[in-house]
Amino acid sequence: MIGSLMMCVSVVVLLVGMLAGIAMGIQQNFTLAPAHAHLNLIGGVLLFLFGLYYRLIPAAGTTMLAKVQGWLHISGAILFPAGVALVLLKGPSAEAAPILGSLIVVAAMTLFGVIVFRTSQA
Repeated sequence: MIGSLMMCVSVVVLLVGMLAGIAMGIQQNFTLAPAHAHLNLIGGVLLFLFGLYYRLIPAAGTTMLAKVQGWLHISGAILFPAGVALVLLKGPSAEAAPILGSLIVVAAMTLFGVIVFRTSQA
């Protein structure tokens, strides 16, 4: 089930994000703080919330649209912060990665919105 996968990936991403934050603190070098924040929020928090929704509304998580949304968000949630880190370290020549990653995340969020409106009891 995509919800369980998203929650498991979320835990791994949050652990990586926390360890990166600790490493930045130890080194007192916060250059990658924006990448760290995006990794935690987009990769950790949002993935977990999506997974909870799919567990709460099982019919929503069994659709092909949910699987597409989940895999899109997982890939975007990794590409976007990695791309931000590349831009921070290498400069504007690496801007394609965070642009593509952010567009993937927006597409996944849009799909999630469609899923919520289709499956909510509101």
